[in-house]
Amino acid sequence: MSMKRSVVRAAAALALAGLAGATAVATPAQAAAPATATTLAAATVSASTAGGSLTRDEIIERAKYWLGKSITYNQGSSYPDSDGKYYRTDCSGYVSMAWHLTTSLNTVGIAESADTYEISRGELKAGDVLNSYYDHVILFDKWDDAAHTKFSYYSFGSTPVKHVTGMSINASTIDGHPNGDYKALRYRKAVDSDGDMPVAANWDGGTADNVGVFRPSTGEFHLRFDDGSLHKLYWGTQGDLPVAANWDGGAADNVGVFRPSTGEFHLRMDDGSLTKLYWGAQGDLPVAGNWDGGAADNVGIWRPSTGEFHLRFDDGSLHKIGWGAQGDLPVAGNWDGGAAANVGIFRPSTGEFHLRMDDGSLTKLYWGTQGDIPVSANWDGGIPDNVGVWRPSTGEFHLRFDDGSLTKLYWGQPR
Repeated sequence: MSMKRSVVRAAAALALAGLAGATAVATPAQAAAPATATTLAAATVSASTAGGSLTRDEIIERAKYWLGKSITYNQGSSYPDSDGKYYRTDCSGYVSMAWHLTTSLNTVGIAESADTYEISRGELKAGDVLNSYYDHVILFDKWDDAAHTKFSYYSFGSTPVKHVTGMSINASTIDGHPNGDYKALRYRKAVDSDGDMPVAANWDGGTADNVGVFRPSTGEFHLRFDDGSLHKLYWGTQGDLPVAANWDGGAADNVGVFRPSTGEFHLRMDDGSLTKLYWGAQGDLPVAGNWDGGAADNVGIWRPSTGEFHLRFDDGSLHKIGWGAQGDLPVAGNWDGGAAANVGIFRPSTGEFHLRMDDGSLTKLYWGTQGDIPVSANWDGGIPDNVGVWRPSTGEFHLRFDDGSLTKLYWGQPR
């Protein structure tokens, strides 16, 4: 964000359950109100938490964990996943395990869950299911041919868990049950491993911030300027999570990525140079903001396993804030117009942002729903930042302005 601007950017915080005691962030009294960085809370993580979002790759890896273990099919028994959480040892318990649900559903529960919705069979992707309402459910793996006439799937309909290939989508029966009884269903929290991920910042030094997406499949940022034009930057690769902020105090913000496999931030300066910072670890989610009121923004992570923000100050020191719980997604921004940015979370299960003010108080905003990915920035050039969501199913940004109004922008590829 431009340092010439007199306003600071803020993002909304999400609904917060199990709130930990927050530690105050130092705000130098002498600092002028600088521009703060926008945070992306990416929904794609390499190691999910129960009830949280997870990639399709992780769903399949979780399904494989029970494969080859000769687990006995028994609706009255259970078996642990790789983290030691137990799930019922039948078809729907197996899907519940693969989806990393908080509990084992049955086939009726899978069909009626608010976290699933029906799709056409031609839309099936890894991690979706074919569900027979009263009888059986199988986990879709992949199409075995370009015409989508044959597919592979995982099933726990009998001992042991099996992986079947070459099944005809038009067969009279699938896994021993009538084909016509099955409906194709999608889990709302399943995220395409190579799908777009949202970012937001002031790309062109204008009076307000704008949106963009990071496309892991090509390593490209697709940034929207105020005039609606597209600007591409090649930065990052598969497995990276995007961030955006003003790393060098220049007139406009820039992009970066967090690489969970190495715990590194790769930040792009205005001159195109790379700055690396080691901060975080596998499973963390990146945030960025002006935590200490300095001339430039800095990085941080939110650790889902502990509900803690680990924020890096300009002097390299660590400041921790407990805020949020498992299943939440992090955001950051200047919610109250103070000298520094603060943190927040988005709770998909309730569609709430829980935003932390400088005095440690909580402000709630209802904005978004299950499956949305939160973003935060200064959409209208006002004094505080505000919140928004990107809806992967439609490729829409739903941005909240200071007066509570909604502005929609289509940007990015729907998943």
